Amino acid sequence: MELFPYRPRPFQEELVDTIASSVRSRGHLVLESGTGTGKTVCALTGALGATAEQGKKVLYLTRTNSQQRQVMLELREISKRRPFLGVGMQGRQSTCPLIQRDPELRSGTPEELSKLCTERKARSMQGKEGGCRFYDATISTPFQEVEDYCRKHLPTVEEFVQYCDARGLCPHELAKDLLPGADVVAAPYAYFFMPFIRNNLLDWMNVPIEDLVVIVDEAHNVPEYAREVRSVSLSSRLLDLVAKEVDGHGDPEILDGVSAMDLVNVLRDRLDAALEEYIIEDDGLIPPSYLDEALMSAFTATSSNLVLMARNLMTFGETIRDAKRKEGRLPRSYLYSLGTHLLFWIDMDEEHYVKLVVGGDNPAFEAYCLDPSIAARPLLDCYATVHMSGTLVPLNEYRDSLGLPTDGRMCIFPSPFPPENRKVLYLEDVTTKYEEMIRDEDMVARMEDHAVALCNVMDRNTVVFFPSYQLMDRFIADGVLRRIHRKVYMERRGMPQSDLMDAVEEFKSSEDGSVLFAVMGGRVSEGVDFPDRELEVAILAGIPYPKPTARQRALLHYYEMRFGRGWEYTVKAPVTRKLLQAVGRLIRTERDVGVAIVMDRRAAQFSAQLPSVPSEHPVNDTLNFFKAKGR
Repeated sequence: MELFPYRPRPFQEELVDTIASSVRSRGHLVLESGTGTGKTVCALTGALGATAEQGKKVLYLTRTNSQQRQVMLELREISKRRPFLGVGMQGRQSTCPLIQRDPELRSGTPEELSKLCTERKARSMQGKEGGCRFYDATISTPFQEVEDYCRKHLPTVEEFVQYCDARGLCPHELAKDLLPGADVVAAPYAYFFMPFIRNNLLDWMNVPIEDLVVIVDEAHNVPEYAREVRSVSLSSRLLDLVAKEVDGHGDPEILDGVSAMDLVNVLRDRLDAALEEYIIEDDGLIPPSYLDEALMSAFTATSSNLVLMARNLMTFGETIRDAKRKEGRLPRSYLYSLGTHLLFWIDMDEEHYVKLVVGGDNPAFEAYCLDPSIAARPLLDCYATVHMSGTLVPLNEYRDSLGLPTDGRMCIFPSPFPPENRKVLYLEDVTTKYEEMIRDEDMVARMEDHAVALCNVMDRNTVVFFPSYQLMDRFIADGVLRRIHRKVYMERRGMPQSDLMDAVEEFKSSEDGSVLFAVMGGRVSEGVDFPDRELEVAILAGIPYPKPTARQRALLHYYEMRFGRGWEYTVKAPVTRKLLQAVGRLIRTERDVGVAIVMDRRAAQFSAQLPSVPSEHPVNDTLNFFKAKGR
């Protein structure tokens, strides 16, 4: 605890010691640490205490930028005990001043932006037109000045961007230059789980992966993130973009007598046919060889011919990418993307994937990765790893999903806050169980009545958490907003982060009590703190069971076959975490008091993880709780 910068709360010494001892023994630690345990500062203190002895570096992975900011703030306090250099990394979309001034570049992938950056820097170094003025200023500025500033102030990414912007410098380039001397690097998940970016990061840090201690924050998000990283979608929108590119650059022959547009047209026909034949509501399973056989039949081709078609697409696409790069434009080619997607589809390991057709606004063939351990495998090469979250139970599900060693440590540290400060009620006359909602036409109306009564009777900030946007939209369509006599803010699907944060801040600052509609598993339920009176009542409009899509059924089957715990790992575990995350917004400090009302009788099934009591009069029970607490 030599480095710990505060007076320890209950359990914090044990938490720091557990992390430090696991790092020293080169272990893989999985831990759940409740609200108030100070996971960030404890993880940094424990890891730095151990790595200082071993000469290793710490990579702290976060899901959101706000969590990354917290890492730097805690490191500042630790550095008052012993100086450390910490550097925050974000993608070029957030830090490159050139991109901030050119909206066309913001949609670029990391690989595309890296190629563009390399070209611009080369032009600057050669004194050619089309270079980067920010890079010019960066290489002519004494690096020691920048390093001294960072060691003194340990700026967050946002603060460092402002510092550089005021001087016309490139924060992304300078952050890379700072990495070799950094003790701690804070970065988004993508910097480790995406191979191209991870390799670059290790080069910039000048460290082998074997000397890296990785801390994974909000780890409950990692399995699904890792599955998505390894999944591939061949979409209708991509085919449209390929057709548009062909119009501008010509229609290349990719096999004898077969052009790129011939392939696009067959893919469109097969996608339409699959949507018609296999889709049920949102998606549908297709036979593993469905697309391959259709293409071989259409072009009288072999599987080797299909590989050749894909590689030829990539070759023509690379020509387009090079031409754009030399022009200083985003080096993007949709022909190249189609080629890589098709090649992946043909060569994938079908043991760990399921092939789907997906409907909606952008229909697609999807190769969905069922096994997150594929993307997480590099964790096993690290010196040590720490995986932590406030909601990670069951820990064995997380460990097994990521393929971590079975002899790794698993620990649970409870919140130090008084449990009596929070009360959880559940209602027995409503449920969002699909079959019962179909049979009982008044079910949603009763839920709406409960929500309206609770929102109107108290002048306390209240969040209504929905299990899906679909149910939220149903409430809105039924006129619930007109019935609630207070200001209602909303977390909407696809809402820009800045707009959401503006709405949340207005909600927090309400003096008369406002209402916020949000979604369990969304950005509000997982990434926003509401201390003190910023949130006092949480209404959960049902249990967030996953929709029984073809993808979900395939995932359940895969986990059942692999671990013998399909339902527990793919249904109960994520549902429990979403419930706990939503209810956990209520108590963020030792002063907080709050009530959660779960509008679903099935809440009783989660009593071991979320203790609750039934209520026939939720309004009265809620009012009486606050009265007893003097609030």
